[in-house]
Amino acid sequence: MEKVTYQYLGLKDYQETWDYQKSLLKEVIDRKLNNRHLAQDDPAYQLQKHYLLFCHHPLVYTLGKSGSLDNLLLNEQELSDANIDFYKINRGGDITFHGPGQVVGYPILDMDLFFTDIHKYVRFLEEIIIRTLADYYIVGTRIKGFTGVWIEGENGGPNRKICAIGVHLSRWVTMHGFAFNVNTDLKYFNYIVPCGIIDADKTVTSLAEELGREVDITAVMTRLKFHFTELFACELEETGEN
Repeated sequence: MEKVTYQYLGLKDYQETWDYQKSLLKEVIDRKLNNRHLAQDDPAYQLQKHYLLFCHHPLVYTLGKSGSLDNLLLNEQELSDANIDFYKINRGGDITFHGPGQVVGYPILDMDLFFTDIHKYVRFLEEIIIRTLADYYIVGTRIKGFTGVWIEGENGGPNRKICAIGVHLSRWVTMHGFAFNVNTDLKYFNYIVPCGIIDADKTVTSLAEELGREVDITAVMTRLKFHFTELFACELEETGEN
């Protein structure tokens, strides 16, 4: 069973967190390359490490490598006036929002020690959210052709996206991950075309919106961690804040 180091970073600047992810990615890749031609009993062999980071970001929009800048509806001055950061980054997907009240999860895993199937990996991330929603008696679902987790509209109402997913892999090591709207202020999605989806029957939501009350975000993270270990058949080793 693989062991994964879990770190809760709290409210953390996006650039700082991205840099930290990249440093961990390099560490994992370097260890993989070091071990490539070594037996496990070789003194130079280094036991591989994996990481799972949870955090919340101050107001920020991020645009994936396949996204369009047209989906950001604010100009540079308007972003500054609203105190919202903006980054073009190397994950898949289009534009999304991060802010307080959202749980952002960044797994940094050497998938050679789990499975080498990117589609299965994304489905596992979705399944973590779906199982967590089920803990709150909410049915999460997938919509064909759209990555992420949704709640189906009732009586002709719109399908509501509750979790965005965008990942990047290098040498089968993962970075970036999921953004799960828990107590997120949804008004910030009005200033973008979320995930580049313009369909009138698709919108965004949060766990608090669906339940009609604020949610204990620590309890949500506990459930997310439990389902992560279930699906990836791993053990979490918890550390304090980075």
